[in-house]
Amino acid sequence: MEVTLLEATPNPEELICKGARNDYYADFVGEDDFETVMEGVDGDSIEEKQRTLIGHLMTHGHFGPFEHPNATFAVKGISRSCMAQITRHRHVSFDVQSMRYVAFDDVDPEQVGEGEFVVTPPSATDADWIGRNQKGGSVDEATIEQREELFRESVTRSVEEYQELLDLGMPPEDARFVLPIGTKVNMVMTMNVRMLMHVADMRAAADAQWEIRELTESVLDLAADWCPLTFEYYEAKMRNRKNRLAP
Repeated sequence: MEVTLLEATPNPEELICKGARNDYYADFVGEDDFETVMEGVDGDSIEEKQRTLIGHLMTHGHFGPFEHPNATFAVKGISRSCMAQITRHRHVSFDVQSMRYVAFDDVDPEQVGEGEFVVTPPSATDADWIGRNQKGGSVDEATIEQREELFRESVTRSVEEYQELLDLGMPPEDARFVLPIGTKVNMVMTMNVRMLMHVADMRAAADAQWEIRELTESVLDLAADWCPLTFEYYEAKMRNRKNRLAP
């Protein structure tokens, strides 16, 4: 999996603060400079004032201003299973690589089981992996070898048969039905800061599925560089709270 920040609102926290100050500002935030807009907020520097205001907004549940900045991420090599989970968040915008129009007819079946085409879950190779719905997961080495072999044989056979169907003239949109749910796909997604925090509440939680948790952690790392004060506060004060942020 690879996650890249494609494009994002410049100065996102300045925009958050302008939106928030507008609610209680006697003049017009569109005409005054940022320092003037932030007058009256506690802090000796403009960054301290932003930190104060952002912390106040998040503490008091005033999340509307966080809907103004947006970020667009490119995601490479997630499974169709993970894609199905993340696209349930209807306030995020998605473009997903099409298996109708993209024919994966140049895949080497010998490399399929090596992670070139299909995401391999940790439980296929880790004898001590414990899944979400398991009380115990440890198995002996002989069992994990059988599990890994069966997994690799199954996905390799699926890809071989997919390619055979293409050779027999079946259109890619129909031949894809034989491919496993672990087939890798690329995706572009856009969300605002409030929605990003909501996705993190749901998908970076300890009980989330491992792959979408990895995806969300990668997005959070990028968000921390783009919108540092907000996600510093989110990590420190909000991420592990009992009541999750609603979209």
